[in-house]
Amino acid sequence: MADKPYISVLVPVLNEEESLPELHTRLQAALQGIHKSYEIIYINDGSTDRTEQILETFHGEDARVKVIEFNRNYGQHMALFAGFDYAAGEIVVTIDADLQNPPEEIPRLVAKAEEGYEVVATYRKNRRDSLFRKLPSYVVNRITARLVGVRLRDYGCMLRAYRRNIVDYMNMCPESSSFIPALANTFAKKITEIEVGHEERKKGTSKYSPFKLFRLNFDLMTNFSLLPIQFISMLGVVIAFIGLAFAIFLMVRRVVIGPEGEGTFTLIGILFFFIGIQIFALGVIGEYIGRIYQEVRRRPRYIIKKEYM
Repeated sequence: MADKPYISVLVPVLNEEESLPELHTRLQAALQGIHKSYEIIYINDGSTDRTEQILETFHGEDARVKVIEFNRNYGQHMALFAGFDYAAGEIVVTIDADLQNPPEEIPRLVAKAEEGYEVVATYRKNRRDSLFRKLPSYVVNRITARLVGVRLRDYGCMLRAYRRNIVDYMNMCPESSSFIPALANTFAKKITEIEVGHEERKKGTSKYSPFKLFRLNFDLMTNFSLLPIQFISMLGVVIAFIGLAFAIFLMVRRVVIGPEGEGTFTLIGILFFFIGIQIFALGVIGEYIGRIYQEVRRRPRYIIKKEYM
């Protein structure tokens, strides 16, 4: 127990060879300034550059640096789940490796957690991202706040601190996909959010493509709510009433005016509209069924190739 760290910092990494040396230096300086025991756990999420060799060097130079190597890319949230499994600290901090969130903010998160908060969330001050990134993030934040019932300004900022009990609760959840900030908030009673700095990405490239952002949003909705299914059900009822009303309208019109040849293309357009909605509904239902299928197979969420502990 004497060797147990007080702070664990989890850093998921994917092809960040350019940022790692500066990140590591700044991380160590920030943690040493707290004057409490710590560990840094890097999770290499299937990098194909020199990330693996750089992380092995960090471990060789400092026993407090630990490395988890995945056999392939599983995604940022799976990397953090692996880190949670290994983290031993009373306070667990997560941070991206791209240096957009300054490691120097970590002491402020630790101090806030020591005030008794179970989750210390953050929002980015003067966010240095393009409108293309900000707009989807705004949508995700609004949806997440409504689904989880905890109003935070920025669910997308990965610089966060969690108390030990919240990490243990999350480790009990075996689902194959999840959104960690939302999952933590479902267990926490005392949550706060503080402002942190944000910098432009100077090295490397973003790992979140438009498709990945879309998948993340869908993960959020399907993992924490039945809202899409319920929406489809209500939409089906509304469309059924509209269809019935339209059928009555056509019947009355036929009685009053008689047979008509006009309106064929309008009917075809309406038909295609209804068919499109049905296909969309089947897609949403299929998404839920597919996720159920993934869970019942009980395949591992990730496979660890190497550990440097």
